[in-house]
Amino acid sequence: MNTLVTVQARTVKQFLTRPELWTGPYDIVFADPPYDLAYKLEDIFQTVHATLTPPDAWLVVEHASKSTLPDRLGLATFRKHYQYGDTALSIYSFPAEATA
Repeated sequence: MNTLVTVQARTVKQFLTRPELWTGPYDIVFADPPYDLAYKLEDIFQTVHATLTPPDAWLVVEHASKSTLPDRLGLATFRKHYQYGDTALSIYSFPAEATA
């Protein structure tokens, strides 16, 4: 089994607004914004659609543990939260019916 990983060294907004950079679809998207800007992800992820993420893809967002992210980021729905000291990971999924 071959695994392909693509790292984009740019802001999420820069990446999402430049589809010519996409080599996906991506099964897992990891977003690590500056902690004080994590609240902006709700607007940014409104642009994510089926050409970027296949059905059942995952979105993992790193953020400050004292921050609470919304239940939805665009089409992605919150699933689980992990806390590690001052850092937290929020896991979202893109359901098949939402991306079709």
